[in-house]
Amino acid sequence: MTDEPNRGIRNDRPEESGDPWTRLPSMAPGAVSAAIPTVASGATPLRGTALPGRVRTVADPTATGPDGPAGPLGPNGRTVAPSPLDPGASLDPHPIHRALREEFPLTYDPLLRAWILSRYADVAAALTDPRFTHGHRPGDPPCAQAHVDVDIAELRSVTERTAYVLARRIAERPQADLVADFCHWLPAGTVAAAVGVPYRDMMRLVRGRAAGALAGECGGQIAVREKALASFLGNVLTDPDQVAALRDAPAGLVARAWTESLRRDPPVQITVRRTRAEVKVSGGIVPAGASVALLVGSAGRDPERFREPDRFDPFRDDGGQLTYGSGFCPAVLLAGLEAEYALRALFTAMPRLRLADGFRPTCAGLITRAPRSLIVRPGG
Repeated sequence: MTDEPNRGIRNDRPEESGDPWTRLPSMAPGAVSAAIPTVASGATPLRGTALPGRVRTVADPTATGPDGPAGPLGPNGRTVAPSPLDPGASLDPHPIHRALREEFPLTYDPLLRAWILSRYADVAAALTDPRFTHGHRPGDPPCAQAHVDVDIAELRSVTERTAYVLARRIAERPQADLVADFCHWLPAGTVAAAVGVPYRDMMRLVRGRAAGALAGECGGQIAVREKALASFLGNVLTDPDQVAALRDAPAGLVARAWTESLRRDPPVQITVRRTRAEVKVSGGIVPAGASVALLVGSAGRDPERFREPDRFDPFRDDGGQLTYGSGFCPAVLLAGLEAEYALRALFTAMPRLRLADGFRPTCAGLITRAPRSLIVRPGG
C-alpha cells in the first residue's frame, strides 16, 4: 500500500490544503524570511528556558566541524538543526527528534517551510490552543457536533464480525503478513459493513462515499487506522510478555495498550497548524501567521512527559496520546474497537500466533509511519 498522505505534499499554502493530517507545505527549499531571527550557536537551551527561535541553516558540504566534513557546525560556526526530512529519518527519526527536543525546541525548517515544535508540552498545547488554526483532529470538539445518529452497538458488532472473518481466513496458512492480510482490510471492512457496502465493492467505494457517509470529515482516517493497527499489533507481538498479558485481557487493559501504542508509534508523525497570533513556546516565540509543523512522533517520546519513553508499556501510569482528541468521533471509536477485536479475533483463531522466526517489525515513513509488514506464523 502506498502512503496516501504524501499525495498532497507539494502544497505551498497549508491553509488551503484540506486535511492537515495528510498534507504538508512544499518540501522545496525556500528563502528564509528576513523577519525570522538567526541565532548563532554558543549556548545550548536548557529545558523550559525560553530562548529566541533558531533557524536551520543547511551546512556547507566542504565545511569541517568537530565531527569531520559536514559535521554539526555549518558556515560561520552556526549550529545546524536537524530536519525531520533529513536522510535516514524515514527509518529512524528518533535521534533527530531527540536533538530537536533538547537543542532546538523552536527552529525554522526551510525544507518544510514551517517552524517546528517537538516537545510534548508545546505540541499538546498547539493541538488545542485557539491561537493555532488550520486542521481537524478526530475527537476534537467539532466532532461532537458533526456526528449524529451513530449506533455504537452496531459499530461494535460489525467490527467484531469483520475481525473474526479476516482472522479465520489466514488461520490455516503456514505464514501470513498481518499488514497485507489483516490490517489493510479491517478498517475498510468495518466501515463497509457499517454502511452496507457489499464486500466485493468494499475497497472501491469505502474510501469515498461510504466512508464519508459514516465519518464525514474524518472519513479519510481509514488509512491512518490501518497504520495505527499495524503498529499496535507489532508492539504486542514483539514482546511475548505482552502477548501473555493481552491474550485474554479485559477491554480496559486493551484500551490502555492501544493508547500506549498511539503514544509510542503514532501513525501520523507530523501535522501542520498555523498561528493566528504570536505564541510563546518553550523555545521562544512563534510569529503570527506562520506555518508550524508539530512533531507528534517526537512529543510522544518526550522524557519530560513519559518515563522510559521508548518502551512499550501498557501498564504505565503516565500514559497519554496525541493522535486523537478526547471527544466523540466514529473514527476514534472505530480505531479503538478495531484494536480490541483484532487481538481477540487473532488470538481466538490462532492461539499460538507469533512472529516468524528472525522477523522483527520495522517502521518506516516520514509523515505517516508504521510497519510495512508483520510476518507471522499462525500455528506457532
